[in-house]
Amino acid sequence: MSRDPVRAPEDDKAAEARQDRFGRLPEPVRAEDLIEERPAVAPDPARFAYNPDEWLIRYCA
Repeated sequence: MSRDPVRAPEDDKAAEARQDRFGRLPEPVRAEDLIEERPAVAPDPARFAYNPDEWLIRYCA
């Protein structure tokens, strides 16, 4: 199915609207704006507290 080679006014308006919206690239983002810096949190002391007899307490008691 071929279209008529003459454009309708609605097509021209739609093409203008597309060109206005998508006709240019957005502003580039600086590399400095891509990095977020946050202070580190203190490590959890219980994270590495290993009790070798804990399994006995959990499963045998």
